Amino acid sequence: MDLGHGKCWDTSKKESWKTLFLLAYQSLGVVYGDLSTSPLYVYKSTFAEDIQHSDTNEEIFGVLSFVFWTLTLVPLFKYVFVVLRADDNGEGGTFALYSLICRHAKVSLLPNRQVADEALSTYKLENAPEKKNSSRVKMYLEKHKCLHTALLILVLLGTCMVIGDGVLTPAISVFSAVSGLELSMSNNHHQYAVVPITCFILVCLFALQHYGTHRVGFLFAPVVVAWLLCISALGLYNIIYWNPHVYQALSPYYMFKFLKKTKKGGWMSLGGILLCITGSEAMFADLGHFSYAAIQIAFTFLVYPALILAYMGQTAYLSQHHDNTNHIGFYISVPEKLRIPVLIIAILASVVGSQAIISGTFSIINQSQSLGCFPRVKVVHTSDKIHGQIYIPEINWMLMILCVAVTIGFRDTKHMGNASGLAVMTVMLVTTCLTSLVIILCWHKPPIVALSFLLFFGSVELLYFSASLTKFTEGAWLPMLLALILMTIMFIWHYATIKKYEFDLHNKVSLEWLLALGSSLGIARVPGIGLVFTDLTSGIPANFSRFVTNLPAFHRVLVFVCIKSVPVPYVPPAERYLVGRVGPPAHRSYRCIVRYGYRDVHQDVDSFETELAARLADFINYDWHRAHGTYSFPEDNASLSNESSTECRLAVIGTVSFSSIPPYEVEESVQPASVSGGFPTVDSVTDVIEMEPVGVVERRVRFATDDESVTHSSADMDFQMQGELEDLSTAQQAGTAFIIGHSHVQAKQGSSVLKRLALNFGYNFLRRNCRGPDVALKVPPVSLLEVGMVYIV
Repeated sequence: MDLGHGKCWDTSKKESWKTLFLLAYQSLGVVYGDLSTSPLYVYKSTFAEDIQHSDTNEEIFGVLSFVFWTLTLVPLFKYVFVVLRADDNGEGGTFALYSLICRHAKVSLLPNRQVADEALSTYKLENAPEKKNSSRVKMYLEKHKCLHTALLILVLLGTCMVIGDGVLTPAISVFSAVSGLELSMSNNHHQYAVVPITCFILVCLFALQHYGTHRVGFLFAPVVVAWLLCISALGLYNIIYWNPHVYQALSPYYMFKFLKKTKKGGWMSLGGILLCITGSEAMFADLGHFSYAAIQIAFTFLVYPALILAYMGQTAYLSQHHDNTNHIGFYISVPEKLRIPVLIIAILASVVGSQAIISGTFSIINQSQSLGCFPRVKVVHTSDKIHGQIYIPEINWMLMILCVAVTIGFRDTKHMGNASGLAVMTVMLVTTCLTSLVIILCWHKPPIVALSFLLFFGSVELLYFSASLTKFTEGAWLPMLLALILMTIMFIWHYATIKKYEFDLHNKVSLEWLLALGSSLGIARVPGIGLVFTDLTSGIPANFSRFVTNLPAFHRVLVFVCIKSVPVPYVPPAERYLVGRVGPPAHRSYRCIVRYGYRDVHQDVDSFETELAARLADFINYDWHRAHGTYSFPEDNASLSNESSTECRLAVIGTVSFSSIPPYEVEESVQPASVSGGFPTVDSVTDVIEMEPVGVVERRVRFATDDESVTHSSADMDFQMQGELEDLSTAQQAGTAFIIGHSHVQAKQGSSVLKRLALNFGYNFLRRNCRGPDVALKVPPVSLLEVGMVYIV
């Protein structure tokens, strides 16, 4: 299926039932692989140590009651009916919730935020009137900067636990599936077979990642459907054959009876019961690939009933068998003649579930990288047709090593389950907290509604979370250790990125300095296009002044390029390029801001270079028509009265065919508030105009058009305009140079020990051992010009 810009359905048209059921069927292979394999290890983890299966059946019936109500409350009520509605242009996941919150309240820590970003078509806001109380919550969040950092830390915690789950889920799923061999082999043999076979399957799984899943993805849904039908049939068989009255154990009464008898042991055993909802977060994280209705139908009418039948079947069997308390698990309830076929299907289903969490880990790391919260890594797109299928080599091999190490180190379901349970419950708690903020800030519901949601589902999840923490020494330490390491890396990288931006902002040079450069100062203009990469959206970066100081020449056509991320999942290609002049037309200097969403695919350098030149030509055409009065734009008068003629107008250059009149416009009300990331210091009047608009003016963000043949408009084009286009064409033929800063960050004197450790050692170590900006942009070495910069922050 072609996911286009993250959706494979059209929300503007009513979905046909055929399309809806097809999406629901496809979602089974992508979304529910992990959740559907949970019956393999839930009962085994629950009865591992804390409680014992007795003749009264109170324990097994109590566990079934807990499983039923946990599956009902968390995946069904919380996710299907509430959380799935908190989508960001159809996208789900931790970053989608954070993006929604950042658009509705000024809590983002992204430094180069612009008012023009709010004109993006995907930057939609709900227009419901704000309640007085919700407005107070918004003002309180915006006022306290420490809450912005706390919110980011909460998001990073959820992200780190998802990555930790990417280590634990493949290990426990495949290990539990393969452990079915223990019933067919003696104790002396199976302990030497299960671990090696599990490791072999895991190594093969990770080794095949670079091929992508699009070649075998069509098999995922049939495998999961076969598995769900298999556990449903086994469940029905065990219910009918062993205990038809097992349905009575679904009553909440058995939960209280269970806790009354088992007391502390029963509470601690909740760390195993919570594994029944492992994979529920995938329903929300993979929302962008399917529709809300498709995921809702698949879970409500197939996955949920199949899981309930599977657990009821295991309970029915165990309620009549009390002599195998040491072998409580999934396979003991499978008839002996069917164990090998069920084992094969289980292994295939566990591989599918593992593949889904591995792909999700790649995706969330890519999102973290795009938001400046993770060191640069190589991202390979494995499919030209299916958007979002990526492969990250470094992360893939690290996950493989950790998965194999977990399998060899723990060697049992108990410790793996304890570790996985803590990671899963932490992610769910983060989602609950973020959704509560979305209910207030985005849906404009009364705070009491959000508080009720937080208290109800948060209390349920905290109960399980507390039980998981008691297993700290029995495996639960692993996700906490992984999260601590990952959060340290991500926070150091993000902190240093912010500090570098502050340094650039306060040390940029004025536009007058650039315009004064000329032959009188010994500065030469050489043929070609010079692309100066910077994080600044205005002003001249310090790395360019350093470049000119050491090499007194720069290119005939100069473009200051800022590649930035905006808090939306996707930026439409027609709205990606924001182009303007730097100086008068004769100077041949431009600014280009290239905007990407956190799920966007970044262009390779060849297509970027070609498209950038085309967008510059479009801007020159557009700006000539406007400036020379070929067509009147009376609405621009207000903005021109307060703007400089040297660097003031940024136009959104689209990708539709060029015509003399822009086909459509988007109005934007610029408020007298800084959008420079909270750093008011500027160096020129131009910076004030671009970074901090003065007064309330109406700015038009223009959607100009694509190029037609130059010969069509050459007859009407004056000599000056023709010369500018010819200069651009000549420069493009001469070649393009990429001028990129090579940074070294150092804490200034008097900084705290913690800051010096984080910047001088932590960040510089990460910078030296991760991909450089030239590798991330895929710049050919022959076209690269690196400028050394020391950032003292």
